[in-house]
Amino acid sequence: MNAIAATTTELTPDALNDNNEKQVVNTITPSSAAISLKAKGSVAEFNPQVLSKIYQEDINIAIWKRELSPELATAAAIFIKENTVKSTRLTVSPDDAFDLLCNALGSDNAAVTLSKDIALLVDMFCCLFDLKYAGLRLTLLDKAMCPRFHVDRIPCRLVTTYQGIASEWLEHALIDRTKLGAGNEGKSDEESGLFPDLNNINHLKQGDVALLKGENWDETQGFGLVHRSPAVPNGERRLLLTLDFID
Repeated sequence: MNAIAATTTELTPDALNDNNEKQVVNTITPSSAAISLKAKGSVAEFNPQVLSKIYQEDINIAIWKRELSPELATAAAIFIKENTVKSTRLTVSPDDAFDLLCNALGSDNAAVTLSKDIALLVDMFCCLFDLKYAGLRLTLLDKAMCPRFHVDRIPCRLVTTYQGIASEWLEHALIDRTKLGAGNEGKSDEESGLFPDLNNINHLKQGDVALLKGENWDETQGFGLVHRSPAVPNGERRLLLTLDFID
C-alpha cells in the first residue's frame, strides 16, 4: 500500500495514529475536519486523525475535510463521463482492494487513479476498526438515493463523494427523533418538526471523508447519525463511495 499512498493522497493509514503525524505526503492540501458532538455542537480539526474520534461516546460523525488533488478530481470527472454502470459492489481487504478495483473499474489512467485512492481509504477503514474485509459500493447517482432523513442500522459507515453534491446531516441535540420514519405523518422533513430550521442542515463537501455512526454501534441506540442524500441537480451526476463492516 505504500506506493498507493504516495501517489494518491497525503497520508498513509498510520497517520490515524497520534504518534505518526509525520506520515504525510503533500499531494493533496488538507483543509479542516469537523466532529458533531452530542452536547457541544461541533469543533474543527486539521488532519485525518479526527476519524479516530468516532470511538468517543459523545460523537456520532467524524469528518476529515480534504481537498481532492487536481489529478484525482479529473480522474473522477473522466470516470463519470465514460461510465454508465450505476453501482459497483465488492468485498475487499486492504491486501486485494486495489487489484479488485482495477478489475472492476478498468485499467485506464482515470480508473487506476480512482482505484488507488479508494484502496487507501479501504486500508484506513479496516485499520481503524480492525476489520479483515469491508463492503465497498461505488455508485453513480443522478438523483437522491435516500432522500429522507434517516438513521442506518449499522455500526459505522465511511462515505465520500468524489464528484458532485454530498450528504446532508443533522446534529443530535437539535432534532426530534420521534419525527423520523412514520413519525413524520406524511410531512416532508422540512415540515415535520424533525429539526427547527433549515439552517440546521449540515452539508458534507466534495472530497470530505466522513464516518457516520449507526444505531448498531455498541449500545448507542438513539444516537445514530441522522442524515440523507442530497437532491442532484438536473443534468449532473454524483460519484459516491461507501465502506461498510462485513460480518
